[in-house]
Amino acid sequence: MINYDNKKKILLIDDNIDLLNSMASYLISENFKVHITTNGYNALQNLEIIQPDLIITDIIMPNIDGYELVQKIRSEQNQNNIPIIFLTAKGMTPDRILGYNLGCNAYLTKPFYPEELISIINNIFKYIEVWKENLNKNTQETKKQDEKENSVFDSLTSREYNILLLVTKGYTNKEIAYKLKSSLRNIEKYVSRLLNKTQTRNRTELTKLTLLNGFNKIKGE
Repeated sequence: MINYDNKKKILLIDDNIDLLNSMASYLISENFKVHITTNGYNALQNLEIIQPDLIITDIIMPNIDGYELVQKIRSEQNQNNIPIIFLTAKGMTPDRILGYNLGCNAYLTKPFYPEELISIINNIFKYIEVWKENLNKNTQETKKQDEKENSVFDSLTSREYNILLLVTKGYTNKEIAYKLKSSLRNIEKYVSRLLNKTQTRNRTELTKLTLLNGFNKIKGE
C-alpha cells in the first residue's frame, strides 16, 4: 500500500478547467498528489503552503502568465529549485528559448500524450535523486577529507606547530632558524616532515592547506 504522504506533490496551473481536471485525474492515477489552480496569482499565494515537488503550468493565463510566474518563483530563494514544466499551445522555437532562459525545466506542447508527460516528470525526479545522491556523496567525501586534514594538524608536535606557524606567515627556512635559534639543516628537516605529514608538495600548498583549515588552530592564535 502506498503512503499518500510520501507521494510527490504536483501543482497544476491552467485556466482550462476541463484540461486541468483531466490532467489531475491522470496524475492521481499515477500515484502523484495533485493540487490545482486556474491562475498564477493563486499559485504564488499558496506556494509556501503547498510546497510542491514540481509545477506544471500553462503560459497564456489572465493576470499572471506562465513566463511571469516562473520569473517570480525563480526570484524566491526558498522556491527557486522547484522544477517547472511548461504545458502550452505556444510551440514556436523563440517561445521555448524564452521559457528555458527563464528557468523552466521542460516544455510540452498541447495537444500531448499523457504518457509523455509522465515520462518527463519521472525523468526530472530521477535526475533530482541522482543529483542529491552525488551531492551527499561529495559532502561525505569532503567531510572525511576535512577530518583527515584536521587529524594531521592535531598530530603535530609543539615544535612542528611553531614552525608551521612561521611558514604560514611567510618566513624562510633561514629566518625560522634564526628566530628559533636552531640550525638551518634542522629547520629544513622539520619543513620536509610537515610536507610529508600533510601530503603537500611545497610551502605554498602547505600554507594554503593550513589557512583552509583555520589559522586560529595553529597554536591557538
